[in-house]
Amino acid sequence: MEPFSCDTFVALPPATVDNRIIFGKNSDRLYDEVQEVVYFPAVVHDNLGERLKCTYIEIDQVPETYAVVLSRPAWLWGAEMGANEHGVCIGNEAVWGREEVCDEEALLGMDLVRLGLERADTAEKALNVIVDLLEKYGQGGNCTEGRMVFSYHNSFLIADRNEAWILETAGKYWAAEKVQEGVRNISNQLSITTKIAREHPDMRNYAKRKGNITFETMMEILRDKPSGINMEGEFLTTASMVSILPQDSSLPCIHFFTGTPDPERSVFKPFIFVPHISQLLDTSSPTFELEDLVKKKSHFKPDRRHPLYQKHQQALEVVNNNEEKAKIMLDNMRKLEKELFREMESILQNKHLDVEKIVNLFPQCTKDEIQIYQSNLSVKVSS
Repeated sequence: MEPFSCDTFVALPPATVDNRIIFGKNSDRLYDEVQEVVYFPAVVHDNLGERLKCTYIEIDQVPETYAVVLSRPAWLWGAEMGANEHGVCIGNEAVWGREEVCDEEALLGMDLVRLGLERADTAEKALNVIVDLLEKYGQGGNCTEGRMVFSYHNSFLIADRNEAWILETAGKYWAAEKVQEGVRNISNQLSITTKIAREHPDMRNYAKRKGNITFETMMEILRDKPSGINMEGEFLTTASMVSILPQDSSLPCIHFFTGTPDPERSVFKPFIFVPHISQLLDTSSPTFELEDLVKKKSHFKPDRRHPLYQKHQQALEVVNNNEEKAKIMLDNMRKLEKELFREMESILQNKHLDVEKIVNLFPQCTKDEIQIYQSNLSVKVSS
């Protein structure tokens, strides 16, 4: 059984406006898995004798790692999707093929996402990092927390300001395809052949109906439930990401994250890399002592809900039984989102960045979203 049905998309000029590359991904995971949005600054590692502890295994460290923002299942080291300070974005997908999946603990595909982001300043370099690590350490291990054992091979969509790469793997074997224009997506099956003619039908339809693709178009695609892109059920869309990667290097890359399930009922909040970023406390899950021991106790699954996740879930429980409250909450969420979109578009058009404000951009947006949920929980509506 292959329950995951993630989708990762990229759109490049001439299919996009203003010479931008647009990256988007839905992370479809077990319905009760919490996904956090976290930031790690750039680090110079002086003691290269120290080993790096990933989710299951230790590997060699490198002299320098880049700043990254990650959307990840809160129990593991790696990430489902993310970006780095150089405008590289990576998302991975579960895939299956004839090659047997290894259950032995090695690097998870999600570990490889983070390692590619931390160690590469272009998409092609990230691809090289991933395949080198794949050859040296292999991939394998349980990809879920708790009793369920689930392992898979991985495909990756890697993008930067200039191009994108599709990387598909089976064990230590891999194939890669360069994408330089148009639209492309990966999902839960291998797709690279000698001639590429595969695109998600919804992506093509959106492009035809709406003209060139924008970051808002990408969000609409990720929110689409009838197509199954926005999943519901035992496996659902637990978090989403959309990035704007301008080909003009004088402009900042802007990365939007939800940090909550169901993008249709979540807010895409912007993040921009600047020095001295404030920590993302409201989307960071609690940590636990003896974490390695916790992972091995399959009967114990700690509460990893971060503050935003908790308020989001509480609010949804209320609105699920009250249409009027649901409308009020969703209207306020979209109002906040539209204002954020206007601000981000202004930055891209005017080439002006208020660094002091941007330092707190994502944390403040998260607090504004939480306030909407708190207000909704307390508001009284007419009977």
